Amino acid sequence: MSAANEITVVARWQPASGAHGDVLALIAELRPKSLAEPGCLAYEVYQSVDVPRSILLVERYQDQAALDAHKASAHYQELVVGRVLPLLTDRRVQLLQARDAG
Repeated sequence: MSAANEITVVARWQPASGAHGDVLALIAELRPKSLAEPGCLAYEVYQSVDVPRSILLVERYQDQAALDAHKASAHYQELVVGRVLPLLTDRRVQLLQARDAG
């Protein structure tokens, strides 16, 4: 599989006031389950230095099918859709693919 097919997800999550710890705990549960998926290549979690409650997720999948499988997984549906999204005041997701600059 070519690296050009890889999909990088950049997700910016802004938890509601008082929900930051709960969101981080859910991410801690979600991350190893996501990394265990056959098409998940990386799952990194960052916290903003300037806006401490802001969370940035950078995920890499081998292709669109792997990302679709991730979003359809029981753990994504339960943890992200069912439990995280209600705790966020803002969520922005970008999908990126590497391109040859030459």
